[in-house]
Amino acid sequence: MKFGVIIFPGSNCDRDLIHVLETVMQQEVIELWHKETSLTMLDKNDCIMVPGGFSYGDYLRSGALASQSPIMQAVKTHAAMGGYVWGICNGFQILCESGLLPGALLRNENQKFSCCNTYLLPTNTSTKITQKLDPNMGYKIPIAHAEGRYYADPETLNKMEINKQIVFKYCNKNGSVATESNPNGSINNIAGICNETHTVFGMMPHPERAAEAILGNTDGRAMFESFLA
Repeated sequence: MKFGVIIFPGSNCDRDLIHVLETVMQQEVIELWHKETSLTMLDKNDCIMVPGGFSYGDYLRSGALASQSPIMQAVKTHAAMGGYVWGICNGFQILCESGLLPGALLRNENQKFSCCNTYLLPTNTSTKITQKLDPNMGYKIPIAHAEGRYYADPETLNKMEINKQIVFKYCNKNGSVATESNPNGSINNIAGICNETHTVFGMMPHPERAAEAILGNTDGRAMFESFLA
């Protein structure tokens, strides 16, 4: 499997992601500039990664300008063919802004930038990024965002529940989902979701920042291992 990592003006987590995919997970990585209009170098079964950072300086609205970049039409085509797409933090925002994922990411409830460790509970272990995870375990994954409060209207949320599109929820270290474990006010503690076909994923926390022992945390590596399995 190959991973294509998109680089937008202002991206600042692309190098971290490339390092983890290439060096830690030993996978082939192709760097994709945002002005690309074709992804012929990737197959249907390959994965496009949309990294975190501050694409276009978060002007207008986080992810809004990046969602209009030339490459995003090719990403939509890849997704429509059943190809995998995985967005992290700003990447999640971009996927929501582009319509590849439902809902929106709003300003954090406390109106402040949050940078801390959180815990995630896998709420659907039938997806590629969760299939090897423990559904009763809280995985320690850091966040770093100001607009990470997930929101969707009741009708959309109900549909997502039926389709098992909610992939992660914020929890405590024991795996218990509670209001006090929610770092940004996301509705229903939602931290990560997928599309109806379970091929496009978005999550606010950064698993690539918790994938090596030297960092004191390898919980994020389990998500990459799950995907590759």
